[in-house]
Amino acid sequence: MLLLGIILLVVGFVTGISILWTIGIILAVIGAVLWIMGSMGHAVAGRRHYW
Repeated sequence: MLLLGIILLVVGFVTGISILWTIGIILAVIGAVLWIMGSMGHAVAGRRHYW
C-alpha cells in the first residue's frame, strides 16, 4: 500500500491530476502506519507481520 501511494503521488505530480495526488497521500500514510504497526509486533488485520 505504501508503494502504491508513492506511485500515485509521482503520477499525480507529473500529470497534474490532483485526485491522484490526494489518493496517493492517503495511501502512503495508511501504508506507513500499517508498516510501523507491523514492525512493532502488533497484529494488523489478523496478521503478525504486514508487508
